[in-house]
Amino acid sequence: MSVTVAKTAGFCFGVRRAVDLAEQQTRQGGEIYAYGEIIHNMHEISRLEKMGVHTAQTLDGIPDGERVLIRAHGVARSVYDAFRQKNCEIYDATCPFVQKIHRIVDRESRDGRLVLILGKEGHPEVEGIRGWCSESVVIDGEQAAQTFADALESASRPVSLVAQTTVNRAIWNISVSILKKRCTNLKIFDTICKATDERQSEARLLAGASDQMIVIGDRKSSNTKRLYEISRSLCRNVLYIEDAAELTTQELLRTGNIGITAGASTPAWIIKEVSNMMSDEIKIENGEDFAAMLEESFKTLNNGEKVTGTVVGISNNDVQVDLGVKHTAYIPLSELSDDPNYDVAANIHVGDEIEAVVVRVNDGEGTVTLSKKRVDQLKGWETVEKAYEEHTVVEGTIVEENRGGVVATAYGVRVFIPASQTGVPKDQPMSPLVKTKQSFYITEINRQRKRVVGSIRQIQQEARKAAAEQIWNTIEIGNEYDGVVKSLTSYGAFVDIGGVDGMVHISELSWGRIKHPSEVVSVGDKVKVFVIGLDKENKKISLGYKREEDNPWNVFKSKYDIGSVAEVKILKFMPFGAFAEIVPGVDGLIHISQIADHRIAKPEDALEVGQVVEAKIIDINDEKKKVSLSIRALLEDGEDYED
Repeated sequence: MSVTVAKTAGFCFGVRRAVDLAEQQTRQGGEIYAYGEIIHNMHEISRLEKMGVHTAQTLDGIPDGERVLIRAHGVARSVYDAFRQKNCEIYDATCPFVQKIHRIVDRESRDGRLVLILGKEGHPEVEGIRGWCSESVVIDGEQAAQTFADALESASRPVSLVAQTTVNRAIWNISVSILKKRCTNLKIFDTICKATDERQSEARLLAGASDQMIVIGDRKSSNTKRLYEISRSLCRNVLYIEDAAELTTQELLRTGNIGITAGASTPAWIIKEVSNMMSDEIKIENGEDFAAMLEESFKTLNNGEKVTGTVVGISNNDVQVDLGVKHTAYIPLSELSDDPNYDVAANIHVGDEIEAVVVRVNDGEGTVTLSKKRVDQLKGWETVEKAYEEHTVVEGTIVEENRGGVVATAYGVRVFIPASQTGVPKDQPMSPLVKTKQSFYITEINRQRKRVVGSIRQIQQEARKAAAEQIWNTIEIGNEYDGVVKSLTSYGAFVDIGGVDGMVHISELSWGRIKHPSEVVSVGDKVKVFVIGLDKENKKISLGYKREEDNPWNVFKSKYDIGSVAEVKILKFMPFGAFAEIVPGVDGLIHISQIADHRIAKPEDALEVGQVVEAKIIDINDEKKKVSLSIRALLEDGEDYED
């Protein structure tokens, strides 16, 4: 004879949370009213009634100004409004999974969509869901799904499908398949509670391997009924009991395997009573008796203990975790990660399995405070130590700057990076590094002192060395590179082209005359350069910056030819004539004999510096890059025209 107890037997997180809240409020403030049965178990409701939790089936049954507990199944929006009008103090014990459904149907209904609910008509959870949407239809299974699909006036009608949290997974899958064939504008939200799936899956496996199944739970509980139906489909001998009083030892098999499961609303004390009814001769395969195994499932937690649970809710302040024990567990957002840029929404989801360390147990309130980042730190130390031993790269986030350098977090471990190892020049601020991800080596580690030192500079040096080798292996005259101006001198600019520095001579910076490189570029500028000279033996590279297409002479030649008329600007006077700018970088000479149609003593007798005049191009010397201009030629052309 062997007995196997489902690990999922007993309170789910939502029910446990509701009962814990009820007990907490009676301890702190005396009596409190519950609107409707807070869970589907009359034995537990009777126990809570003795503690001061009074059940009211109607709004009128709750006096104005009283404290009110909202049941785990949830209620309609209008109920909250009614209690506020009655000045009642509301304590909301709605299951987080049910609250999620309320938010979904509220949003979908506001978008003008019909809400379709797969569940049991009249069930408190279903009625609560309906109270958050303007138009809804309830279907209880595949046949109702087919009827709904056939009666749909338009296949394109916007329909949003949700499920009661305790719906059977197989019924959901079949119903979804039916609706997909007919509804072309269907949005599907799988809102079946993961714990329900696990509970039913475990019952299915257990019933298939057992000669007798015992299902414990209230007969009004939907999820317990479902466990009974599943068990009946796979096991011929199934007992459905509400408490130990309904179990007699004569009903128990004396040979074979017995499987035991319990609904989500079945309290631990009822399961324990049933265990006490079990014969002492019935032992579990591993040698432990049933009561001992149950006691293990209801064990308390200790500070510093490492635990694994399932995320069941996320709020603005914390993450709620189901640990499978009687306590309600929370991880404050500050205990999730050391990373200041940690995105809770992107990293934590309802249903995720999560590891944490117990920080504080409050048996009075029935709560446990957890820390995820401490688990990360424990794992992080192992990772960081391995990276130190194997000299591998670590990636972390810079979280702060101090007088000696910056602090990074990597795998939950704080790493100090001295200023000299940040890779930031001595005269430059380190603040731009804060909140950025950086790669670095671990150069020193002392776990006892919790001291870890890192170096970004070593990474940069290795990267620069590798890049330099690549450049020297492939560099040729004419190659173009994206570079960064590193420094300026009176004779040119030094540019880093990716691990190697080259020099742009001042004459190669601009087609015009400049006195200093700073007139064209600044330190830190990103520039495009090309190789014009190369000395691999002495590791010297000459770079060009000014482009041939920007050559003023080419610009001039593309616009003008001999005989063209141009507007020119007088720049300066010489005894033999005036120099005028034709295009930026190209000047032309107007000889004194070509300034006017009569004899003048000096150029300034007819012109002024800065004056813009029209002149005719009478000669171009490509070899010497010289241009001759004439104002007189235009005047004579005008006279010929008048004749």
